[in-house]
Amino acid sequence: MCRDCGCSLGPSAARAPFATQPAAASHGHVESIEVITAILDANDQVAAHNRSHFDAHGVLAVNLMSSPGSGKTSLLEATIRALQGELDVAVIEGDLATENDAARIRACGVPAVQITTGNACHLDAQMVHEALHELPLAGLDVLFIENVGNLVCPASFDLGAHLDVTLLSVTEGDDKPAKYPVMFRAGDLTLITKVDLLPHIEEFSVERARESLRHVGFGGRILEVSKRGGDGLAAWLDWLRSEVASRRAAAA
Repeated sequence: MCRDCGCSLGPSAARAPFATQPAAASHGHVESIEVITAILDANDQVAAHNRSHFDAHGVLAVNLMSSPGSGKTSLLEATIRALQGELDVAVIEGDLATENDAARIRACGVPAVQITTGNACHLDAQMVHEALHELPLAGLDVLFIENVGNLVCPASFDLGAHLDVTLLSVTEGDDKPAKYPVMFRAGDLTLITKVDLLPHIEEFSVERARESLRHVGFGGRILEVSKRGGDGLAAWLDWLRSEVASRRAAAA
């Protein structure tokens, strides 16, 4: 697993950023908390720098997060095709290995930079900052950052994006928000994906998923989309257009 976010420091250390009790445990535990705090503080500084780049160019940056196989890349392909000629889009792809997803995005005719993280189970702000040097921010409307498939660590690392979008696939189970509350609670939008498969997956209830999201404190919008877009894609596109307009107004 990841060597730079606290995963390798043990269960108690990995929980440290969200702890509310005083750090008065063993000497090693206190050191672990200090290390993780320093990592997150340094990451936040770079994230703020990334955000300043986006703001200076009037680019809306959207961080897509989910477990593996929820349909992030397929959603991006459908989105790029639907917005062709309307909005200029670029993508940063995050995976432990391969350029497969970036190749799929480039095949849609838009710039894509692949970040291969090795054993790191999430993207961080420095990785994104380095990828920005390979992208033409001037003239872009939207930059999508497809995070590494993982419902834990990506929730803790600010990348500098303006919005966090979390995908929940019907193939995963409607209790995922309850199991991974930090990830889902902090998002701006949740997309319930692959709803066209619902007739074949009786165990998943959209209403139970919505209730689970409300229970963990998620206060954003919830949209339902089919595999590769389909039904619900229009609502997602309208949400994007509205956010782009808001970003342009803020930049002006």
